[in-house]
Amino acid sequence: MQKVRPVRLALIGLGMATKPHLEALLDPACGVEVAGIFNRSRGKAEIVAETCGYRIFDSLEEIANDPEVEGVILATPPDQRDEIVAMMARAGKHILMEKPVERTSSKAEALVETCERHAVHLGIVLQHRFRAGSRRLRSLVEDGALGDIALVRVEVPWWRGQDYYDQPGRGTYARDGGGVLISQAIHVLDLMLSLTGPAQWVQALCATTSLHSMESEDFATAGVRFASGAVGSIMATTASYPGSAESITLDGSLGTAVLRAGQLEVIWRDGRREETGEPAATGGGADPMAFPCDWHKAVIADFAVAVCENRPPAVTGREALKVHALIDAITGSSKQGVAMQVS
Repeated sequence: MQKVRPVRLALIGLGMATKPHLEALLDPACGVEVAGIFNRSRGKAEIVAETCGYRIFDSLEEIANDPEVEGVILATPPDQRDEIVAMMARAGKHILMEKPVERTSSKAEALVETCERHAVHLGIVLQHRFRAGSRRLRSLVEDGALGDIALVRVEVPWWRGQDYYDQPGRGTYARDGGGVLISQAIHVLDLMLSLTGPAQWVQALCATTSLHSMESEDFATAGVRFASGAVGSIMATTASYPGSAESITLDGSLGTAVLRAGQLEVIWRDGRREETGEPAATGGGADPMAFPCDWHKAVIADFAVAVCENRPPAVTGREALKVHALIDAITGSSKQGVAMQVS
């Protein structure tokens, strides 16, 4: 990634998800000059502005009409994005947006099409792809070093207390679009698909355990058949106290790779072992934001380069539709009690 001029971005939304963004943006290495911030609650904006020295925009229209703003980081809840994306896209502002793209696949595709229609780049913050262990594993898979991948195992044994779901909108379909799959496991499932290629069929069970009172699922499990011929399993939950590291295991004909919380271990069939990356908290426990901002720095830096070079960011909105389709198939299979094709 080459060094580029600072890109002027505005930050929209100052909820919990913006904590790592705010930390990352303080580092000049991100290649971003913060043009200003906007939040529906002026009080929160004033606190952040005083701490970071940022300008406060009075309205979304002010951001859209500012010729010096090249793009925005959009960190609102997914039910608040439709009009904002349309306004910024019409104004020619590139958009880096928190996951998920939207609450449903149809709404997500509509947002992607809006950005494509107005020729603005849409990047999605799926930061697990940017960890050192993830990058090394991707390189091994692309080079065929693990041989033929036969078995894929994904586990997301996370924890959220009831106080998390007692917050307005948490775990609802109206605001979040669902539960553990679309709000937490989406990161690991996206990373999995970037390594394995597309999933073809799933047979699943989703449920709400007795440990939570919430509208959507806090547990999901699925058997998966991939287009490559590999088979696998997925388990994701926010009911596993106190929460432990998520993992992706790829069993190949030449070796097995285990990616756990960003640290990769490869056990080769010839007896060699390899480790990449360092153990790190990933937000799998009671504090959802208990993880370093390094991966967000990498996402933002990639987006800044993409704007300068007028090329797509590493994880585009259209690329992110793949994990939405997988989540739809898992929830659909559970509801209907049958195997379901991933569209």
